[in-house]
Amino acid sequence: MLLVGSLVVLCGLLAQSSAQLAGLPLPLGQGLSLPLNQGLPSDPTGHLAGSFTDALSGGLLSGGLLGNLENIPLLDIIKSGGGTSYGLVGGLLGTLTSSIPFLNNILDIKITDPQLLELGLVQSPDGHRLYVTFPLGFIVKVKTPLVGNLLELAVKLNITSEVLAVKNNQGRVHLVLGDCTHSPGSLQIILLNGSTPLQSFLDSLTVILTKVLPDLVQGKVCPLVNAVLSHLDVTMVHDIAELLIHGLKFVIKV
Repeated sequence: MLLVGSLVVLCGLLAQSSAQLAGLPLPLGQGLSLPLNQGLPSDPTGHLAGSFTDALSGGLLSGGLLGNLENIPLLDIIKSGGGTSYGLVGGLLGTLTSSIPFLNNILDIKITDPQLLELGLVQSPDGHRLYVTFPLGFIVKVKTPLVGNLLELAVKLNITSEVLAVKNNQGRVHLVLGDCTHSPGSLQIILLNGSTPLQSFLDSLTVILTKVLPDLVQGKVCPLVNAVLSHLDVTMVHDIAELLIHGLKFVIKV
């Protein structure tokens, strides 16, 4: 009887302990796994964002962006006035060369040493859009055959594009280019080399470049960005588009 009584007491204690433990939280890492939504990609480390900017950068470079910038006929555009929107520019060029008449025929202005710097990526507050910044740097050289380089200007300019996710009639998702323009106030023009007597020349040229360069560079970058988006890896596009459509954050680093 003593043995039976002891077993009864032991079973009662075990039942009470189990009931108490049932009300306590489980230690970290020992809980039951929650079912994952297999329809949406998971990207906790921001790898997808990095892959996206790498793909854009590589696509722009392989698509000939730097060569396109070097081949901008800057002098011809300035001389012609670039159409009605640049009417003032043609007048400025006349003023610029009036003090040194021979420059009008032998002056050469070219873009050299273009660079695409590290891209920036920001996700909109609602999570449905991406804003990609393309920072560009290059040198504008002003020279003549006899004298050589007259001026060298370092130029930096950011082009910012909006990327959206859309679904077509078949339910397939893809990325499209929204607004694409130069970032206001991002244009920087710094004198690298030049002679002090050419200060008035430099001032006039800076005014001209400030007016024409942003639109010229934007015209080379934005169409190429659109082309690169259409040729990105299908899996990456699908994953990014699904996250954007659902407004989920995946851009960790700006």
